[in-house]
Amino acid sequence: MLIEIDDKIVTDELFSRKFVCDLSKCKGACCVEGDAGAPLKNDEIKIIEKLLPKIKPYMTEEGIAKVEKDGVSYLDDFGEPVTSLVEGGACAFVAFDPDGTTKCTIEQAYRDGEIDWKKPISCELYPIRAKEYDSFTALNYQEIDICKPGCVLGESLNVPVYQFLNEPLTRAYGEEFFASLQQVHKELENQNDSDK
Repeated sequence: MLIEIDDKIVTDELFSRKFVCDLSKCKGACCVEGDAGAPLKNDEIKIIEKLLPKIKPYMTEEGIAKVEKDGVSYLDDFGEPVTSLVEGGACAFVAFDPDGTTKCTIEQAYRDGEIDWKKPISCELYPIRAKEYDSFTALNYQEIDICKPGCVLGESLNVPVYQFLNEPLTRAYGEEFFASLQQVHKELENQNDSDK
């Protein structure tokens, strides 16, 4: 079921599906696996290019070589800009902890106070994928095998996808939009209770 909130159309899976990222289990596979880089908005490409000198110290040699050779982004099979990938498919902006867990070098530079921008919004919103159309933005839940540990943890904690992503949803679309999501969730729960 699709739900319209202002100029957004959201799938009811944001409310019915449960999710809490379980980084200890998946090791950040979403930053390494997949058929394309992370979706970028055009203004995000400019931000990354501007901040690159402060991000580079956190990047791997392969990541630096890739962005120096090909830039911070490329167009995917659908003609949409995405982050550059190194050989093997990892995002050019990924580094690895000693245990193999990925960490975003952009976010690390942000956490260390080197830059004032956290990371691309598509990364923060995952597993929600936002697609902008002329008159609306669609927010869909993307289910992939590498996120199964997050689904299991979300189910055990009973946390709907949208609640787990409170901060990035608010950052991307504002507090009013998030409050509307909460209201829709409450209405859906009441409807489900009355259907029983």
